[in-house]
Amino acid sequence: MSRRPVVPPFRLVASALAAAALLTTAACSDDGAATTAADTAADQARAAERDIAEQAPTGSPTGSPTGSPTGSATASPSALTESGAKAALLTETDLEGGWNQVRDAGKWRDSMLIGQVDVAQFLTGKADASDCQELVDGLYGEDLLGKPSGASALTGFQQGDSRLLEQVAAYDRAALDDRLKWMASLPQKCDQFTLDGSGSGERTVQVTEVSVPEVGDARQGLHVTVRGDADGGPATLSLMVTAVRVGDSAVTVTGGGLDGDQKDSVEQASQAGAERLRTVLDGGTPSPQPTELD
Repeated sequence: MSRRPVVPPFRLVASALAAAALLTTAACSDDGAATTAADTAADQARAAERDIAEQAPTGSPTGSPTGSPTGSATASPSALTESGAKAALLTETDLEGGWNQVRDAGKWRDSMLIGQVDVAQFLTGKADASDCQELVDGLYGEDLLGKPSGASALTGFQQGDSRLLEQVAAYDRAALDDRLKWMASLPQKCDQFTLDGSGSGERTVQVTEVSVPEVGDARQGLHVTVRGDADGGPATLSLMVTAVRVGDSAVTVTGGGLDGDQKDSVEQASQAGAERLRTVLDGGTPSPQPTELD
C-alpha cells in the first residue's frame, strides 16, 4: 500500500487562507465588488504563505544532520589524553608466549639500523633513497609515523632476544593518513638496498609488505630484514612493524630481533592495541589496566 504524501503545515495554512478568500469573494458578489474583494483576499493569502515559508526551517527536509542519512549524528572518537594513552597500552595479559614487560623500552635502539643508504644503487635517484633512509631512521628512533601532535605513551616487552615495542599517540589526521600511504609505497621503493654502517660494514636491507588484522580505521604493515655483521659474526635482524589508525590516533607495534620477526605476537598486539585504544577514545576503560613499573 502506498503512503499518502505528507503535506507541510504551511501549505495547509495557505489553503485555509485561500478558502477564506473564496468565501469573501462570494460574500462581496452581491454588491458588485466581487472582483476587487477576490483580488484583495488572494493577495492576503499569498502574503501569508510567503510569511510562513520564510519561517519554515531550512536544510534537510527529514531533520537529519548533514552526512547522516539515518537521522542521527555519527559519534566521533574523543581526543586522546595523556592518561588515555597510558590506559590504552598493552599489558602482559594481552600477549601470549611469555612476554615480560620492561621499564626501559624507550631506550631501545638497534645498532644494525645505523648507517647511510647507498644512493648509487637507486636508478630513480635520490628520492627513493631518501625514503629508505627515512625508513631505517624511523625504525631506529621508533618514530616511523612522525612526531605525535598530542598525547603519547610507550611500553615494551621482552622474550629472550626478541623485543616488542608499542606506542599509542595522537597525530594530525591528514599527516597520519599520508604517513600510512608512505609506508605502503616502501616495499616498491625500498625493495632491497645497501646500508653503509660506520665501522659495521655493509648491510643488506629488504622490505616487504605484510598483512595487518582488520582493525581500526586504516592500517599498514612492513617486514624489514637487515643482514650483516654483529658482535663479530653474521647476523640477521628481522622486524615486523604495524601501524593502525583509530580516529586521529594510532597504535604502532614493532616486534622482532635476531630470533625472527615474531609475526604472531605482533599481529596479536596490533589487534589488542587497536581495540584498547578504541575503548579509550569511546570513553571506556580497557581491562586490565597497565601497571606502573619502578
